[in-house]
Amino acid sequence: MTTTTHTYTYTVVGMTCSHCVSSVSTEIGLIPGVSDVRVDLDSGAVTVTSEHSLEETAVRAAVDEAGYELRRPEELNGSTKRTEQ
Repeated sequence: MTTTTHTYTYTVVGMTCSHCVSSVSTEIGLIPGVSDVRVDLDSGAVTVTSEHSLEETAVRAAVDEAGYELRRPEELNGSTKRTEQ
């Protein structure tokens, strides 16, 4: 049996330190179904892997709760990245 995972990439604006990364990772990780969160401080890139489709509003709310701003890649450079495996 093959399990489908969903991977979403966003950019978080306003992170400046490892504590910021930890806060964002923790809040997003609390969303039901999220299995992995990777945050790159230098680029602000956040990659979220989940067991099912995620509503962007849930991710945005989690990032807001951490005190930062979520942006989709296309808001920054005209591209989007979403994969299913």
